[in-house]
Amino acid sequence: MRTRRHPRQLPTQPTQRPDRHAGRSQNGGPAARAGRHLLPALGAAAAALTLAACGAAPAATPSPSADAPAAPGFPRTVASCGVEATLAAPPQRIVTIKSSATEMVLALGAGDRLVGTAFADGEPPAALADAAATAPVLAEKNPAPEAVLELEPDLVYAGWESNLSADGAGERSMYADLGIATYVSPAACKAPTYQPDKLTFDLVFDEITEAGRILGEEDAAARLVADQRAELAAVAPSDAGLSALWYSSGEDAPYVGAGIGAPQMILEAVGLENVAADVADTWTALSWEAVAERAPDVIVLVDSSWNTAAHKIDLLEANPVTAALPAVRERRYLTVPFPATEAGVRNVAAVTDLAAQLTALQGAG
Repeated sequence: MRTRRHPRQLPTQPTQRPDRHAGRSQNGGPAARAGRHLLPALGAAAAALTLAACGAAPAATPSPSADAPAAPGFPRTVASCGVEATLAAPPQRIVTIKSSATEMVLALGAGDRLVGTAFADGEPPAALADAAATAPVLAEKNPAPEAVLELEPDLVYAGWESNLSADGAGERSMYADLGIATYVSPAACKAPTYQPDKLTFDLVFDEITEAGRILGEEDAAARLVADQRAELAAVAPSDAGLSALWYSSGEDAPYVGAGIGAPQMILEAVGLENVAADVADTWTALSWEAVAERAPDVIVLVDSSWNTAAHKIDLLEANPVTAALPAVRERRYLTVPFPATEAGVRNVAAVTDLAAQLTALQGAG
C-alpha cells in the first residue's frame, strides 16, 4: 500500500535557458546536457518507484541550487487534485502534457522555458503558433518517465490526471520524491472531492491566475483574464431557444459533452441548450436512439485529426437513426477544434467562434 508523500521543496535551477531543440525526438532522445544528471535521476526514479511499492521511505530531495535567482512570493505552494507541490522559484525548465497545458504556458509568455511538450491535441491558435513552433516536442502521446527526467524539469504541467500516472508519464509521488513539482488542470480532477461541481468561466480564469502564480507571471495572467472577460462579455447569447448535441467522438455510440464540463459551459455562453445537460458528468455516451429522441436543433462537431468533423458528418448522414433528424437533413452543423473543448485559454475564443457560426447558420436558414 502506498504511503502518503509529503510535498518536497523544489530545487531551484540555473537561469541559463535550455537548448531549444532538446528532446525533439519522439522517444525523448539525448539532450545536449543530459549526461550530467540523467543516470542519477533515473536511478532515483527507479528507487522511488520500488520503495513506494514496498511502502518504504521516499528518496532524498536534491538540494536547491545557489545559482537560482530570488523571486518575490517564492517559495510558493500550490495544490491540484489533492496533491501539493512547492516551488522554490519560478520554474525555468517546464514539461507540458496536453495542448491545454502547453497553450497555457505559451499564453502567459513562458514559452521560452518549455524544454519538452507532449500529447498535442491539434494545431495551436494563430496567436500562439510562432511560440509553439519553437517548443521542443517530446512525444506524440504520454512520454515515458525516463524521457521527462532526461530533460531535468522543475515543473511538469499536465492537462489530465491520467497523464501523470503509472500508465502515463509516471506518478506524481515519484516526481515529488525527486524534487520536481507537478500540476494538473483543476478542471480535470476526477475525484468527487476535487472535481468542480460544474465548470464555469470563473474557474477557468482561476486556473489562468494560478498558472500565473506558478510561473511567476502574475501580471501576464491578470492581463489575459481581463482580456478574456471582456471578449466573453461582448458575446450576445442566442435567444432562439435552440438545443444542441456536442458530438465529440464514437461511431457505435456517440461520446458527447454532458452537463458539468467545458462543453456545457461553452454551450450556455453561446445560448444553446445541451441535450445531455441532465447527465452530471463532463462527458458521457448516448445511444443514437437517445440522440434521435432528444432531436437537437444543431449539432456541434468536435474536429480532431483522429476523428474529423467531416467524418462525423458522414456517419450522421449514413446512420438511418440520425439521417432523418432535421439538424442532419438541413446540415445544421457547428464545429469546434478539439483543443478548445477542454478547460483552458481557448474556451472564450470557442464561444466567440461558435456564436458567429450560429448567427451565420440562422441567417442562412
